[in-house]
Amino acid sequence: MSIATLTYLTTTQFGFGALELLPKEMAKAGITKPFIATDAGLVKVGIVDTVKTAMGGDAVVFDETPGNPTEEAVKKALALFESEGCDGIIALGGGSSMDLGKAVGLLAASGGPLEQYDPLQGGARNIKGMTPLIAVPTTSGTGSEVSVGFVIILEDGRKMTFASPLFIPKAAICDPELTMGLPPMMTAATGMDAITHCIEAFLTPNVNPPAEGVALDGLWRGMQYLPRAVKDGSDRDARWHMMMCSTEGAFAFVKGLGAVHAMSHAAGRIKRVNPHHGTLNAIFLPEVLRFNQGECEEKYVRLRQAMGLEPGADIAQAIADLNAEIGIPSGLGEMGIVEDDIAEMVQYSLADLAARGNPRRASAEDFEAMIRASM
Repeated sequence: MSIATLTYLTTTQFGFGALELLPKEMAKAGITKPFIATDAGLVKVGIVDTVKTAMGGDAVVFDETPGNPTEEAVKKALALFESEGCDGIIALGGGSSMDLGKAVGLLAASGGPLEQYDPLQGGARNIKGMTPLIAVPTTSGTGSEVSVGFVIILEDGRKMTFASPLFIPKAAICDPELTMGLPPMMTAATGMDAITHCIEAFLTPNVNPPAEGVALDGLWRGMQYLPRAVKDGSDRDARWHMMMCSTEGAFAFVKGLGAVHAMSHAAGRIKRVNPHHGTLNAIFLPEVLRFNQGECEEKYVRLRQAMGLEPGADIAQAIADLNAEIGIPSGLGEMGIVEDDIAEMVQYSLADLAARGNPRRASAEDFEAMIRASM
């Protein structure tokens, strides 16, 4: 397939070989001394060198992004960005690297601390600007390359979602070639992250029919091609469709997200476990689908169509079956989450921005029931 240029929220260069267009997008964004926000694994496998070669020049590299990015890591990256006199960011990796890159870009242009930008406290009014940022995803799940938000664990332990149109990257370089070496478990977990984005965005009651259409298209791709990508990581067709599923999921969640993400953010802040966000989404999704069903039955009809299910089929069970097929853990307990974690997870779920987008308002008792059912 040829490279597609998509302008929806931002410009997305999409397709095998799209990385070659990185210098063009850097020039458009005015980036002359790039700062690469990434992780050590991508340095080790040579992807950082591949990107530097595509740039046609050198770059300052920060490769200490944690699996769940922290304010501490953001401050460390910011210090390097400023000391080296960088003028733009290439956020290279999965959602963690892209989120960290966005946080660095915000603080470099608007100043700290991060907490002042909390959207639940009207923090968007404190944003003075955003450093030019280009996102280059190496997984197919988060969609942060085209999204309005990012998530950081603050120094006080809160996992906070930040959102503003200013956080949308200047451009996204979506080259499925960069996902070809992704292991099966990471392919499965990130793929379920993308599928969850499509489903939650579609179900959120905010009115945005175009985003709903994009969500359903992304969901169809995910259901068709995620098992293939997990089974055979060299399946180029499956990798292309899963990267599109990921990007479409983020295009769609301009509508918002829901209770799945509220609980995943709450669980993701448990440092002892350091669970993967996409895996958490996969585990919580069936219970939230059961919880929401009575509120949006008409939308469930369209979900079944996009998922290739028979009329009246149990959508939650279909997701549970998919999880089992692709090797997702059977529950939170298998990930190391224990009874003593539940009360705090409920507290943080209630306070999370994503909880506001759920089609059925969840109480503390509802969150506790869904968490326990997901154990």
